[in-house]
Amino acid sequence: MATVYDHRDDPEKLPPAANDAADGYRPSADEPFMNPRQLQYFREKLLAWKDAIHREAAGTLSQLQVDSLREADLTDRASSETDWSIELRTRDRQRKLIAKIDAALRRIEDGEYGYCEVTGEPISLGRLEARPIATMTVEAQERHERNEKVSREE
Repeated sequence: MATVYDHRDDPEKLPPAANDAADGYRPSADEPFMNPRQLQYFREKLLAWKDAIHREAAGTLSQLQVDSLREADLTDRASSETDWSIELRTRDRQRKLIAKIDAALRRIEDGEYGYCEVTGEPISLGRLEARPIATMTVEAQERHERNEKVSREE
């Protein structure tokens, strides 16, 4: 079992942004959990994700400004409006995702990243790799979803 590393006990802040992903680094269970290198890896992953979302949103905005809905044919216009409606809903979901990314970045700074908000247990590296904004272990998330389902059925 890996040693748990609490960076809040470390007198130094996290190291300056070094592109660990570029040198092939991947967090491993063989190293202390949430050590500075792991935290930096996830910080960079979250920031890159956020940057990609911002770039996509900027592309959508510029496309909206270029493309006007002036199709002469009503069917073409309806189709374009539907496409843009879907695109804008996607951007709204991504706006909410940015808030979750920002919350994860705050958890890194606060020393809470990687730990379940319900149980306090470490969240598996595999789960964080797949979903870096995860706030619960798989087990806690499943319990939460079961409880939600039961309360909706009542």
